[in-house]
Amino acid sequence: MDSTRVTEQPTSFERPQPGVDPADPRGAFLRSPAPAAGTGAALPAQGRSGGEPPAPGAVTPGGSAPDAGDVPGPEHSQPGAGPDTEPDTPRPRPAPDGIPVQPADGQGRVDRVPGGTDRRMGQVTRPGRPTPMRRDGDRLRFVGAATRRIARGIDLDEIVMGLCRATVPTFSDAILVYLRDPLPVGDERPTGPLVLRLRRTDRIPADRDTEGGGFMPIAPPEQPSELDSVGEELCTVEPGSALAEVLRGVRPVFTDAPAARAALPELLGEEGAAAVPDGQRAVLAPLRGRRRVIGAALFLRRPERIPFEADDLLVAAQLATHSALGIDKAVLYGREAYIADELQRTMLPETLPRCTGVRLASRYLPAAETARVGGDWYDAIPLPGSRVALVVGDVMGHSMTSAAIMGQLRTTAQTLAGLDLPPQEVLHHLDEQAQRLGVDRMATCLYAVYDPVAHRITIANAGHPPPVLLHLGGRAEVLRVPAGAPIGVGGVDFEAVELEAPAGATLLLYTDGLVESRLRDVWTGIEQLREKLAATAQLTGPDHPPPLEALCDEVLDMLGPGDRDDDIALLAARFDGIAPSDVAYWFLEPEDAAPGRARRLARRQLSRWGMDELSDSVELLVSEVVTNAVRYASRPVTLRLLRTDVLRCEVGDDVPQLPRLRQARATDEGGRGLYLVNRLARRWGATRLSTGKVVWFELNHG
Repeated sequence: MDSTRVTEQPTSFERPQPGVDPADPRGAFLRSPAPAAGTGAALPAQGRSGGEPPAPGAVTPGGSAPDAGDVPGPEHSQPGAGPDTEPDTPRPRPAPDGIPVQPADGQGRVDRVPGGTDRRMGQVTRPGRPTPMRRDGDRLRFVGAATRRIARGIDLDEIVMGLCRATVPTFSDAILVYLRDPLPVGDERPTGPLVLRLRRTDRIPADRDTEGGGFMPIAPPEQPSELDSVGEELCTVEPGSALAEVLRGVRPVFTDAPAARAALPELLGEEGAAAVPDGQRAVLAPLRGRRRVIGAALFLRRPERIPFEADDLLVAAQLATHSALGIDKAVLYGREAYIADELQRTMLPETLPRCTGVRLASRYLPAAETARVGGDWYDAIPLPGSRVALVVGDVMGHSMTSAAIMGQLRTTAQTLAGLDLPPQEVLHHLDEQAQRLGVDRMATCLYAVYDPVAHRITIANAGHPPPVLLHLGGRAEVLRVPAGAPIGVGGVDFEAVELEAPAGATLLLYTDGLVESRLRDVWTGIEQLREKLAATAQLTGPDHPPPLEALCDEVLDMLGPGDRDDDIALLAARFDGIAPSDVAYWFLEPEDAAPGRARRLARRQLSRWGMDELSDSVELLVSEVVTNAVRYASRPVTLRLLRTDVLRCEVGDDVPQLPRLRQARATDEGGRGLYLVNRLARRWGATRLSTGKVVWFELNHG
C-alpha cells in the first residue's frame, strides 16, 4: 500500500484564513475553495529528504484528494506534536480551511482501502461529505462556549433555552429536555412519584453563533425528519424501572445500551422510542442537581449524520452538569424572587381607599427586575371627620431588610394615624420606632392630612423631597415645607405647616428615585417634575385637571434610561373638597332631650337637600347613636351631616371607649342600637380621637 505524506500550509489556526468570512458563525470550520485546475496553487508534498510529487490519495492544502474528489479532513483529530517531535516527523499544521490535518499513525501516513474507506476511522468517505475530525481542541472550545451560554441564563427558561441553542445543530440535530414536575427547591424533599415533564424540545436548527465554533458543521435537512415525532409530554418514572436505573446512574449513556434502550419507551412512549436513530446516534444524559436527579436530556443525531463517539459522552456530561446546577440555582432564585414579590406586595396597599372629597392614584416601580424589593412605600389612611392622611416614605437601601423595616414603619404610621395625632407627632413617634429597630435604620417620610371640609392640608416632613401642587389653572409649584431631619436620627423636632388645598388641585407625593439619579441631582429632577406637570396640565386646558391615572403615567415617562437607580413610590391626590352648602354641623348638650333635637335637626336638613326619602332611616340611626353618646359624655356632643356621593353622619363625644357590636339578649333593655346601625347603614365605624371618639355611618341616596 502506498504511503503518502500530508502537506499543510504553515498558517496559524486562529488567524483568519483566505476564503473564509471572519463574520461567518461557522468560523474556522469552513473550508477554503479548492484551487482551480491549472493554477498551480497546490504545494508539493514534503518527504523526509525533500519534495516529491503528490502520490495517489494524498491530501492537498485545500482538502482535495486527486483520486477521491473533495474529501475534507478529519473532524476530531488529536493534538499535534510538541516541540520535541523528531526532525523526520512532520508536525501537524493547519490547512487553509483552519482545520488541522493530523496523520493517522504519527508518521504522516493515511491508509485507504478501495472504495474510499479510511481504515483508521472505519468510515466510508464520499465526495462532498465531511468525515469525523478527532480534535480534542474542538470539543474543549465547544464545551466552553456552550457552558458560557448556559451560564448566562438567570431564570429556568433561559437556562433550558441556552442548553438547546448551544447544542442544536452544533452537537446534535435535536434535543429533548425533561424536568421534574414540580421541581424541588433547595433541600426540600419531593413528595409523590418522580414525574418528568417535557420542558423544551429543539429540532429547528438555531442560527449558528461564533461561540459555537461549528463543532458539527452539517447542514440541516430541508424536509421533516423522523425526529419530529420523538417525545412525550409527561412520563412517570416507576421505582425499579429501567428509566429509574439509568437516571440513578447519573452518567450519560448511549441509547444502544440495553438498559437505555429499555428506558426509552418509558420516557418517550413506544412511538417516540421507535423514532430514535439506531446505533450511537442518541445520548441520554441525566440532569443531577445539588441533591438529586432533576431531569434528563436526550441528544439525537439523524441517521445520515456521523454517530456520537465515546468522547462525546464527556461533552454531554459537561452540558448536563452545568445545566442541572444552573436549573437548581434558577429555582432557588425564583423562590427568592417570589418571596420578595410577596413581601413587597403585602407591605404596600393592595388598593387605595375611597375617601370623601379626594381621589387617589399611585404607582410603584422597583429599582430593577433583579431587585424587586425596596424601602419605598406610600399609604392613604382615612381619618375621622372625612379627613385622609397621605404618607410617602423611603427606607435607606432596596433589599429584603429595607422592605422589612419599611413594613414596620408603615404599620406604625397606620397605628399612629388611627390615634388622630398631628403630623409632627406622627413623625416623632416614627423616629423613636426607627431607633428601637436598630442602629442606622434611616428613613425619610412625608406625612400630610387633608381636610375636605376646611379645604386645608397640614404637612410635616422628615428629610423627604418636597411635594408638588398642581393647581387647576395649570400652574405647578413646589410647596415650601421645612425639610427636617430623617427618621432615625433622634433628638430632633419636626415642624408642621398648614396650607391651602383648593378644589381641583392635585398634590403629588413621591420618593427621591423619581427625581434623583446618577445623571442629575435632586433639585434638577424636582424642577423637571414641576415642568412636566405643568406641561401635562396644558393638554387638558385651564378648566379641567388631567386625569389622575394618565398624570401618573406621564410623570413616570420623564424617566430616562439611566434614571432607574432607585425604586420609586408615587402618590397623587386630587382635591375635590366638600362645599360648605353640603355640610351641616351642630353642638348638642349631653341631656335627655338631645336625641329628640338631633332627629328634628336631621329631618330639616334632609328636607333642604331634597332627601326626604332618607328621613326615617336617618332619624332612627341618629337617635340611637346620639343616645349612646349622651349616656356617657360630659361635654357637648357634635352632630355633622355631609352630602357627597353618599350621605354621611358623624357623632362625636369626649369618651375614648369605642362601641362594640354585640347580640343583645331577650331580657336586655339596651344594646340594640348598633345592631340597627349595622343592618340599615351602608357602612359604619368608630374612630378614637385625642379628645374622644367619632361614630359615623353612611347611607346611599339617589
